[in-house]
Amino acid sequence: MDLTIYNRIGKPNAYIVYDNGKTIYLWNGKPVAYLKGEHVYGFNGKHLGWFNNGIMYDGQGRQIGFTQQTCPSVTQIKPVKSIKHVKHVKSIRHVAPVRPAPSSGYSTLDLPSFLLDGY
Repeated sequence: MDLTIYNRIGKPNAYIVYDNGKTIYLWNGKPVAYLKGEHVYGFNGKHLGWFNNGIMYDGQGRQIGFTQQTCPSVTQIKPVKSIKHVKHVKSIRHVAPVRPAPSSGYSTLDLPSFLLDGY
């Protein structure tokens, strides 16, 4: 089962594969991050943000990714996904910072760049 993650204008940019690692892939098939509880970690071990109630938050608590149900815009039709690339070995996870209060504001980063920071 996959869960599509949209940016705030409704474009599908990533998806979560609910395998044993809850891997986050970009639409081009590149595995860039994974979920550990509500935490979003990059394969490089970096803590990127949080995923809670269908909204992905950056490190400052600003909204950056959405499920279809939580997206503030009409979602676009999903294009065909590329073949999934092989996952990297996960590096040792950094300690997660204290979670900031969730904001109703949007991140200044774009979703793919945010996720690629963990590659």
